[in-house]
Amino acid sequence: MDYDAIIIGAGLGGLTAGAKLAKEGKKVLLIEQHIVPGGCASTFKRKDFKIEVGLHMIDGLDPGDIKYGVFEDLGIFKNLQFERVPEFYRFVKPGLDITIPDDVEKAVSVLEENFPAEKKGIRNFFKTILIIRREISRLPRKKWLKLVTMPIFPFIYPHVLLHERATIGQRLDSMIKDDALKLVLLANIGYYHHDPYEMSMLYYSMAQGSYFRGGGYFIKGGSQELSNYLASVIEERGGKILLGHMVDEIIIDDGVASGVKYSQDGEQKVAYGKCVAANAALPNIMGKLLKDPGAKAKLTAAVGNPKIAMSMLSVYLGFKKPPRELGNRHYSTFIMDEGVSGPKDIAKISRGDFATRTLVFVDYDQLDSGLAPAGKSVGVLLTKDWLSDWEDLSKDRYAERKEEVARVLLNRMEKHLPGFKETLEYYEVATPKTIKRYTLNPQGTAYGYAQLPSQSGRKRVPVRSPIPNLFFASAWSEPGHGFTGSIMSGYWCAEAILQS
Repeated sequence: MDYDAIIIGAGLGGLTAGAKLAKEGKKVLLIEQHIVPGGCASTFKRKDFKIEVGLHMIDGLDPGDIKYGVFEDLGIFKNLQFERVPEFYRFVKPGLDITIPDDVEKAVSVLEENFPAEKKGIRNFFKTILIIRREISRLPRKKWLKLVTMPIFPFIYPHVLLHERATIGQRLDSMIKDDALKLVLLANIGYYHHDPYEMSMLYYSMAQGSYFRGGGYFIKGGSQELSNYLASVIEERGGKILLGHMVDEIIIDDGVASGVKYSQDGEQKVAYGKCVAANAALPNIMGKLLKDPGAKAKLTAAVGNPKIAMSMLSVYLGFKKPPRELGNRHYSTFIMDEGVSGPKDIAKISRGDFATRTLVFVDYDQLDSGLAPAGKSVGVLLTKDWLSDWEDLSKDRYAERKEEVARVLLNRMEKHLPGFKETLEYYEVATPKTIKRYTLNPQGTAYGYAQLPSQSGRKRVPVRSPIPNLFFASAWSEPGHGFTGSIMSGYWCAEAILQS
């Protein structure tokens, strides 16, 4: 065999898996179709600006965080600078303007002050999500399936079992009556899913609990710093990274994954390894990369046809002067339309007109981001989106539509923060079609399979596939999407390979 492990894709899952394997002395080959590593964890240059592609904030980083040990093991804390975000978020809706701290006690205090009739529900909500986070963080994942059958499991992990079939929408309805309070607590639901009545309570609690217990952080210089560092760990320990190369097929010999066929500029090559780890979309693996009929059928039967998550539209912004000079004082501001009266409207509005979709403004100048020269700054506008609204447009109409949407969203920000448009030096729109182009993800999603109770937690696609020596390391497999989910998937994948 040429390699101990061949990794398909240099997103965070693939890079983390490769770094861990290389650190443990394994010979690694990582193949990436894009010309830079990182996937959505990357940056690009425009004028004086370094534009952050996908990182708004990383959750946790406290010792109770599920990835804390991973960062220590791979030397991430020692080699990157993490900037603490000043608060969790600001929520703005006609008649309501409230800033939520990222500290649980302070958040409870702010919410009780604004919603005094809901004190019991507020405390129940935070108690529940933090207990779920704690139970999941200490759950011995490798023995998960065995533990489920043990009589002791319900007593050690009662909240995991109690809530694993529930959605966050259902649980909020059972705890809280005030719809305005529910909307405040669900302000950033779009970072996970578009519908609180579909979104897994477990996944929501794990992520949201990490923000409230450990805070939010930005990587100084942007997420490309993390991706480049993980790539350097691979290369410094003898691994090889091929950028701008496309994997065309996973080689299956006698039912076992044994290598890949890959190409660059039409020239095809072959590499063999003891195992293959795919940091690639599972639908693409089943639909394109597995050509062996038996292996394809076996994986398709095991995975099924889970629902794919929504996507996101981003308007990247470069400012001639920071928005704080206009009075902006917040890192993340969620602006909700007056037509949203309760959580049941959230899904409907997410596919509505861009003039009414919930809009997020991230102002990187609220911390030392390292993304812009002195006197200038970088930001981004975000809203939920869907590839189906973009993929059938002609080239000219696509460009026109992007400009139309940009104008709508910039006008909304101008109304919220007068002078906003005048401070802009640069803006650029990235649609779900953009994400699909650079990541090859079906439906242009950056999230993989949606975090529904029926396909979350124990029901998520595991990192160890049913095909011998084929593993997964991505947002599509356990535990799921986001920076934390992708990093943990890659680390668990490496652990599974090392134990094989």
